[in-house]
Amino acid sequence: MDQEALRFLIRLKIQNGRLPHDRIARVWSSPSDGETCDACDTILSKEQLLMEGTTRASGRRPCQFHIACFQIWDDERRAQRRAQKS
Repeated sequence: MDQEALRFLIRLKIQNGRLPHDRIARVWSSPSDGETCDACDTILSKEQLLMEGTTRASGRRPCQFHIACFQIWDDERRAQRRAQKS
């Protein structure tokens, strides 16, 4: 998936609540065990590093991302929060 399409998908998921709009309170990484990335919906290979984190919102399971998807998610959620404040 190209970068702009990925950014658009992540932006939509933040807007419709499928990805959190708040920051992740605790983040850790580990080798993947074949998890699915919550941002791009593809499976992380066992050679990839999994970024996982929890938000402060109650009832949400930890989010799982590719490293690049995590970075894009963080950029997009910050941009949306800045836009809401303007």
